[in-house]
Amino acid sequence: MKKVVVFGGGTGLSCLLSGLKLFPLDVTTVITVSDNGSSTGQLKEELDIPAVGDLGKVMLAMAGADEDLVNLMGYRFSKSGSLHNHPVRNIMLAALIDIKGNLLEATRYMCKLLQIKGTVLPLTEEKVELVGETAGKNEKNIIGEEAVSQNIRKIRRLSYDHDIRICEEIKGRIAEADLIIFSSGSLYTSILPHLLSSEVTDALKNAKAPLMYVCNLVTQPGETDDYTVSDHVDVLNSYLDGRTIDIVLANNAEIDKTVMEKYLTSENKKVVPVDHRRLDAQGTQIIESDIFSIEDGRIRHDALKTAYIIFSYLMEQG
Repeated sequence: MKKVVVFGGGTGLSCLLSGLKLFPLDVTTVITVSDNGSSTGQLKEELDIPAVGDLGKVMLAMAGADEDLVNLMGYRFSKSGSLHNHPVRNIMLAALIDIKGNLLEATRYMCKLLQIKGTVLPLTEEKVELVGETAGKNEKNIIGEEAVSQNIRKIRRLSYDHDIRICEEIKGRIAEADLIIFSSGSLYTSILPHLLSSEVTDALKNAKAPLMYVCNLVTQPGETDDYTVSDHVDVLNSYLDGRTIDIVLANNAEIDKTVMEKYLTSENKKVVPVDHRRLDAQGTQIIESDIFSIEDGRIRHDALKTAYIIFSYLMEQG
């Protein structure tokens, strides 16, 4: 069985994993824990724990448990009060950290409970904050994932508020992988945080597996305005410290103009164009196909199509 390591966070990663779990693959998912917004941020500060939001979201996407349990874990309290806006999965993970003693064991137990096929690993077990290092002499560093996301144009480089130790198992998984994937998602706050650890970039330098990036379908206002596919790859390469993205998986199908006009006017989002010439100059292999779907008026990667293309690539490599 082919071994795949996926780095990411948020909705983009959840979508990709919901497709990959349908294929005979040994999938290890590595998830950042630097989020500081909403329920995650509140629990992080009140309980002095790493961010658990993306972990819980991804585990639900990979779950093989019955629908009632998955729905229960995904339930978010809507009534006013101390539990308002907290999903059950976040509260469960916070409790398991206390019971099991650390985030890694809490994650393992939750995976067992949800009957997950594959392995889910937090990038680190430490409470950590994302830092945006600003350019000017009088500028102050921007601390916290939410603040970083809102101030990307002022930031020259990302880092953490302290050097982190990654979960040891991640290194072994990278070494054994047949393919390493960076999922779609917020480029600066969900994907790049994985590459802020020298332990990760060193392991990637020594990895035999090719690196694949599943490119975003649309730009993200304030972060990737007017970015092309090669722009996304350039940013990733600048943090890979010696390695580069080998393959990019991108959408080449036309998205309904009515949907895109709505995206542009209401959210200032545009389609990410595939710029073949620059990608060729980078030495990046391009795999392009119709890999989007529209769900409730939202543009998403088609989980099954995207996963099928990845699985087919792995099979073609023998």
